[in-house]
Amino acid sequence: MSRMLEGKVALVTGAGHGIGRGHALELAARGARVVVNDLGGSVNGEGAGRDAEVVAEIIRARGGQAVADFGDVGDEEQAEAMVQRAVREYGRLDIVVNNAGIVRDKVIWNMSADDFDLVTRVHLRGTWLTCRAAARYWRDRAKQEGPVNGRLINTTSGAGLSGNFGQSNYAAAKAGIVGLSLTLSLELARMGVTVNVISPGALTRISATLGRKAVPREPDEIPAEEWDPTDPSISSPLVAWLASDESGHVSGQVFKALRDRIQWLEGWNEIRAVSSAGKRWDAAQLGQLLATDIFRTRAAGLRLE
Repeated sequence: MSRMLEGKVALVTGAGHGIGRGHALELAARGARVVVNDLGGSVNGEGAGRDAEVVAEIIRARGGQAVADFGDVGDEEQAEAMVQRAVREYGRLDIVVNNAGIVRDKVIWNMSADDFDLVTRVHLRGTWLTCRAAARYWRDRAKQEGPVNGRLINTTSGAGLSGNFGQSNYAAAKAGIVGLSLTLSLELARMGVTVNVISPGALTRISATLGRKAVPREPDEIPAEEWDPTDPSISSPLVAWLASDESGHVSGQVFKALRDRIQWLEGWNEIRAVSSAGKRWDAAQLGQLLATDIFRTRAAGLRLE
């Protein structure tokens, strides 16, 4: 196996189970020293545990280097401490993979403000806090050394890209992560930091809450020779490549990894436009102007429950 990340130091959040666990194992197998972060709570954000240590022990048993971190990504001081932990333990930080997340699914009329706040706190605020901590560290390094060749890899989902019934909190947070990442790709470029987004598809503790009957397996529970399209680590090779020096020309991009396909995504492009010919719009005329064939087709497909 190629040691394409030899000498690199990575922080992976939400790495105690599922997708994040797969990322941590893959990065370590490729030579990176890994700070395995996980608060150890439930998929609903309740409680805490030592799940990160289990993953760190697996990495060490396989000959890699890893330390466990049990910090809360949504807490400002603890997010800063994760970055400092990497620097203290291994002397540097090169890669941050933001994967930590929870769900509290309800239709909007049944969702509490606490359900919205907690989900966005972990996903969006947590991603922002770890990105900011890493950006500050890399900015200080860049002032002394020049471009730092840093990597930020953030996680969105199908809900964030297209919406999903009963997930207004989760979808809002995941969509926000895309906007955050596109902005950071501009702000951090001069430091030599790339920022990209992945949308992984897999069977995990979180996706199992959507009514799936299958029982999720951890990445290390799936034999290497077995092809499992629901493997939580199915996007991990993409993460490893984005974390490597080979991907330095790729930034501000969104990729979807689903089964045997990696898709390069691009959204919110103009489909069609109408012009007022330099005059103020008349609301009474807009219906006729916007009633294109494609608009009628889409409107006809809408059904109100």
